[in-house]
Amino acid sequence: MLRTSLMGVAAAILAVAVSGNVASAQSTITSTVTNETYAPGIWVDPDGCEHWVMDDGFEGYMTPHVTRQGIPVCRRGNVCGVMNSDQLFATNRYAISAAGKARLRKFFQSASARAYTIAGHTDSRASDGYNMRLSMNRANAVAKVAQSVGAKVVDVRGYGERMPVASNGSSSGMRKNRRVEIICIR
Repeated sequence: MLRTSLMGVAAAILAVAVSGNVASAQSTITSTVTNETYAPGIWVDPDGCEHWVMDDGFEGYMTPHVTRQGIPVCRRGNVCGVMNSDQLFATNRYAISAAGKARLRKFFQSASARAYTIAGHTDSRASDGYNMRLSMNRANAVAKVAQSVGAKVVDVRGYGERMPVASNGSSSGMRKNRRVEIICIR
């Protein structure tokens, strides 16, 4: 019904454009859209900022939620968990060990965040493309565990070797760089 109504409106606009006559455009609009359901809501982006959302299933609208002073409304987000990849994954793998899954389930069940962003990181030993895929796959594996216990995951990111926290020149530095960060949005 909505599509036929929109086609009628489009025909009316075309009639005005062609004839320049508003009266002929009004005569071509024959139906009115009624009983449309709109689902307003709030969407939280990966950085924790809110956006007002309106969607009728055919077309959507989104605008940033701001205060009266025009400042975006953002929820506090901070790194609430850093899991060393060596404790969760075998070398060059993204399947989580059984002990790692149990540890993650316990973490997500006890954390009191509204939502989570999960970011995977690697050391610099492999190619950039390989590290990007591996970090993303590992972050997705952690997100899957989070979702299995009902945690809301709003974003999953893979950074590869691009955001080191230590030097990749030593084995201890590389170990610190192989990690999955869990960012809690409160």
